[in-house]
Amino acid sequence: MNCSQEHARAADAATESNLPADAAPESGRPVDTGAPNASYRLSFPQLEREIACEAGESLFHAARRHGVRIVGACGGRGTCASCMVRVSEGALRPLEGRGPRGFDIVLDEEGRPTNRRRWMRACRIGARSDCSVEIGARSLAPVVRAEEESAYADEDAGFTRTLAPAVRAHELDVPAPSLADDRADADRVLDACREREAHEAGQRTIPAAQDATTLAAPPRALTVAPAAAAELAAVLRAGSSPRCRLRTWQRGGALIAFAPSGRRSLGLAVDLGTTNLAAFLVDLDDGRTLARLGVENPQTAWGADLVSRIDHAAGDPKVAAALRAAACEAIDALAHDLCASIGQRPQDIVDVAVCGNTAMHHLLLGLPVRQLGRAPFVAALRDSVDLSARELGLAVAPGAWVHVAPNIGGFIGGDHVTALLATESRWRGLGCALVMDIGTNTEISLIHRGRLWSASSPSGPALEGGHIGCGMRAAEGAIEKVTLEGGRLAVRTIGGSEAVGLCGSGVLDAVAALRRGGLLDARGRLSATHPDIVSGEDGRRAAQLAPEVLFTQADVRAVQLAKAAIRSATELLLAEAGLAEDAIECFILAGAFGAYLDIDSGIDIGLFPPLPRSRFVQVGNAAGQGVRHLLRSCAEREHARELARTAQACALNARADFQNVFLRHIGFAEPPEISEPSEAAATTACANPSTATEESPS
Repeated sequence: MNCSQEHARAADAATESNLPADAAPESGRPVDTGAPNASYRLSFPQLEREIACEAGESLFHAARRHGVRIVGACGGRGTCASCMVRVSEGALRPLEGRGPRGFDIVLDEEGRPTNRRRWMRACRIGARSDCSVEIGARSLAPVVRAEEESAYADEDAGFTRTLAPAVRAHELDVPAPSLADDRADADRVLDACREREAHEAGQRTIPAAQDATTLAAPPRALTVAPAAAAELAAVLRAGSSPRCRLRTWQRGGALIAFAPSGRRSLGLAVDLGTTNLAAFLVDLDDGRTLARLGVENPQTAWGADLVSRIDHAAGDPKVAAALRAAACEAIDALAHDLCASIGQRPQDIVDVAVCGNTAMHHLLLGLPVRQLGRAPFVAALRDSVDLSARELGLAVAPGAWVHVAPNIGGFIGGDHVTALLATESRWRGLGCALVMDIGTNTEISLIHRGRLWSASSPSGPALEGGHIGCGMRAAEGAIEKVTLEGGRLAVRTIGGSEAVGLCGSGVLDAVAALRRGGLLDARGRLSATHPDIVSGEDGRRAAQLAPEVLFTQADVRAVQLAKAAIRSATELLLAEAGLAEDAIECFILAGAFGAYLDIDSGIDIGLFPPLPRSRFVQVGNAAGQGVRHLLRSCAEREHARELARTAQACALNARADFQNVFLRHIGFAEPPEISEPSEAAATTACANPSTATEESPS
């Protein structure tokens, strides 16, 4: 069973108990006559699935409840027109709500679409009978870009010199009970631990059958975690030998897990991103990364941006609980698939580390988020957190714990702290360096002469393909490159297949190509005279990138807002330190999107300052690398806390010049002339590839 199947199964199981008694629909059910508790069957032939849709709820929300993915950048509020479906059979009920022009629902008297080939917004229609639903290609496309390990193997191998995880394993030889030795299972294991410690210290050991009170006191009091005690009896009695050879894992003063001898010590590192989750399975005995996997964050069903999710969670405690459950279920599914890939069990995971921005951190921990949605954006908790995996309902080792990385402040979260941790070898020692993790919530840190300034920018999901009418994740058929050939727009898709949408790197390239070709003026208006500019369904101009892919004027505006937010944050953060843009010696771009974007396109549209190309370095998922550091070393956990404590969080929107700087970067300047330094000058610590964390398509 793969991760998506596991998540769908869990979603179905979680919702069945909440459905009405008549939720299992019968075939041939007549059109709804207004019964408030009615439910209907939605059939998705492309997925070979059927789900229940309750009266009064939209097709989008019914699909979300059951784990059926329909892209919905705005979380079902009716503002983005990305949750497109077609209904070939069945009657519908239009739902109230605002949204883009050109997507009005036209139904006959019985509620059936007058044009069954017309795409409709799933968030604005409900069912009045059983329906057959076709999902748009952008929602169905499988992800083909997975999280990849660094191209430089010494990143993992080098960590064996400082490997000091929070959980350590011990091989024990435990005698079987007898009439002469009727100690409890836990006591016999604890005594075996004491013998091992005494032996390692060169002390004289005492036969295990003697009374335990005659043993020398251990260096620290050891206990067996109650959650782990339940599995101990079965492990001790798995064989018929008079002595049992087993492996136990110790965290602090507690033994938290037991397994047959030789079992691996596994740790799970999770980068809980706003758009995607990346998980890594780490061998805690040697520090190696054994497997990695990335999936879309299921919380996107409540909105592609943080504000949408905060609004949903703040307005209803049940929604907040659902958002938390969605994240935990996704982590569980990733743990299942990662362990299955190496022939292990999720119960073999004895330690978990998680990083995420402040909103993801709060939603996962069940902390209030209302105060995050309004100025001054104050977190309920900033420091790192350690809690038992059982508190999150994770199906890992019963006694395992979860370490959640600390935040810096505001929306500058633990994912940025771990990115700083992973890239420290690049920026430490330089006069001036900047680390930027571009995403739905872009986080930026400026390091100058030992000081660290940090800020976040609410850039939104536009640069990752969200809030874009034709936007989609980096999947088969997504346009990833847009160029000009003979004055006309030309595209390249992931996998080389027919274009069905536009992913993040394609969004950036599309704007840059439109600007270079004169199809987009300095104010961001599309030309009316170019053959690649057409009129969309709402009558507004759009660039036709492919037969079914239009990049609209509204999409251009979304990109303008995102790039202005990021560029303004960069400029104002430099102003906080009293520096100009050309002072940046090394511009480090982190994050999955940062790994694939074209830096020249970023400079051309004004997303990045016009620095020599050699000063930029793309390091991929640095947060994913950094959160693995937290698994491998307690010292790294403390260092992460120190970075978070010493960083100065800057509220850039409180500056008097914020509005003017933002407005100045809304438009598009002429592409700058950039003089590259000599080859000798370009050979800097920033350009040295020996410690890069590059990623490539799988």
